[in-house]
Amino acid sequence: MKIALLGYGKEGQATEKYFKSHFENLKCDIFENFSYEEIKQRDYSSYDMIFRSPSVPPLDLPNETSITKYFFDHCPCPIIGVTATKGKGTTCSFIKSLFDALDEDAYLVGNIGNPAIEVLDNLKETSVVVYEMSSFQLWDLKKSPHIAVVGTIEPDHLNVHKDFNDYTNAKANICRFQNETDYLVYFKNNSDSLKIAKESKAKKIPYPFEISEEIKNSIKIPGGHNIENAIAAISTVACYKNISLEKFIEDYKVEIMQGLSNFKGLPHRLEFVHELNNVRYYDDNFSTNPASTRVAINSFPNNDITIIIGGRDKTGNEDLPEIYEILQAKNIKHIILLGESGHELTKRYSDNRFVLTETLEEAVNTARSLVEENEKSASESSETSLKTNERSASESPENHKISEISKNSPVVLMSPASASFDMFKNVYDRGEKFQKIVKNL
Repeated sequence: MKIALLGYGKEGQATEKYFKSHFENLKCDIFENFSYEEIKQRDYSSYDMIFRSPSVPPLDLPNETSITKYFFDHCPCPIIGVTATKGKGTTCSFIKSLFDALDEDAYLVGNIGNPAIEVLDNLKETSVVVYEMSSFQLWDLKKSPHIAVVGTIEPDHLNVHKDFNDYTNAKANICRFQNETDYLVYFKNNSDSLKIAKESKAKKIPYPFEISEEIKNSIKIPGGHNIENAIAAISTVACYKNISLEKFIEDYKVEIMQGLSNFKGLPHRLEFVHELNNVRYYDDNFSTNPASTRVAINSFPNNDITIIIGGRDKTGNEDLPEIYEILQAKNIKHIILLGESGHELTKRYSDNRFVLTETLEEAVNTARSLVEENEKSASESSETSLKTNERSASESPENHKISEISKNSPVVLMSPASASFDMFKNVYDRGEKFQKIVKNL
């Protein structure tokens, strides 16, 4: 057996380990640090299989495959595939947590960071796989999962895909090859999700829909979008059980609430990091496009926000007008700019909330200084006003009781709306460095 690995990240390393354990005298050639044109020009005629990593576009070579395609061909149990521009990892995690509460033999794999091939030997017919699927993993897939979930679709990865149509066309493979015995759970309030849903022959379940306050209250992570992610997960597990949503909630309400409650969120997705001097710090470094940053801002409608934003723009700065429009939210009090797109925003727009910084540490310290100074001023003003009101009330014949309305804590939110590669190894590196700086304040 002779294979070629085009890319040697986490998935490539797992592929090499798997095939070495299954084939004696395996010959494995690894190709790294190549351009698309360089990799296309190589001679692959001697290889039994050519595995491209997710970030390598399809090459249309004989014997070319991917771990996703190989996994779909060899998996003995049902696969639940989840895709969206943002939120797919959270939705997958909600699904896995619900399965855990139901004592199902469930495995979470894919774009979330767990190479699917690592669990292949553990699977039985009674297992179930929850597969987070990016557009890269779906690019040339010729099979669709038994249950597909399609969340919100927005422009993304246009530095790799030819255009948005190429991106949505890849996403559509998650349901394009389904049949009438399969299920599709799709987000009904997004035109591109609806367009993708039309490609499927499966039984279709739209979301979101209303759920009880009791179930909503069991969700422990902030944001209306996460309620929608949880609703998608509930619908998905009901499909797996092959029962109606109403019966699933009626029969398994305790397990549903337990599963939702047990999931505390993913790293770097609106992750609460620290509270200091009544200021709450959140790490949303996985927001690498404007759409996800908009969702993050909307998650704190009643809080004053100091936002840290900027990095490497994935559209050649074409989405900077959208980013600036997002920053017009009334509760954004300070905008700390960082990285390449941060510099570009200061060139294009004049805004007295802008503060340009050169390092992440400077950005965090600047954010802290501004928000704490603002809080101190607001507190002093409030105390003066309260004393005045108390005097007025005591002098009033009615002697009205003064009730102090507590204000929600201000938030420092790092939600870059940009990729990390201008200053960091990857999005994890950026998020981990942010958390370390915040925790050392």
